[in-house]
Amino acid sequence: MQNNDPQSPGAAPAQATPDATSVAELEALQVRVAELEASNAELRETVLREKAEIENQRRRLHRDVEQARRFANEKLLNELLPVYDGLESGLAVESADVASMREGISLTLKSLLKVAENNGMSQVDPLGQPLDPDRHHAVSMVEAPGKAPGTVVSVLQKGYVLNDRLLRPALVAVARD
Repeated sequence: MQNNDPQSPGAAPAQATPDATSVAELEALQVRVAELEASNAELRETVLREKAEIENQRRRLHRDVEQARRFANEKLLNELLPVYDGLESGLAVESADVASMREGISLTLKSLLKVAENNGMSQVDPLGQPLDPDRHHAVSMVEAPGKAPGTVVSVLQKGYVLNDRLLRPALVAVARD
């Protein structure tokens, strides 16, 4: 009987020669590795470009927000310039009587109130209305014959509302029970 076992003591050692299929597989794997490395380099470059773009957008946004914050009141202040001009003109007149001075101040106040209204602010003037604790602050109670208890009988200081948000409550006196 013959021993065909390659590990048997009488057999010659097998040579490790690479055959054509393993060489082809090795070359294919090397090509694939090169393709993956190139793809990886492209992806890395894309990520770096995107990261730089995001950083640039962040800087632009920060700059735009800062500009918006610095010039947010530009429209309002432009509308106030005629009010300033009116006050300066009134102060420049030296030979005015009280009636004309009062009329000038009244016109300037109307101009100022118009600017405020154009920007969403309105006055709270509750004279003759029932006390509203959300919009009025009662500072005193007074005897007021003929007025219902809790009715505002005098306004010591008007209140102001900006776009339905109370800026300052009206200071009022109300009729006593």
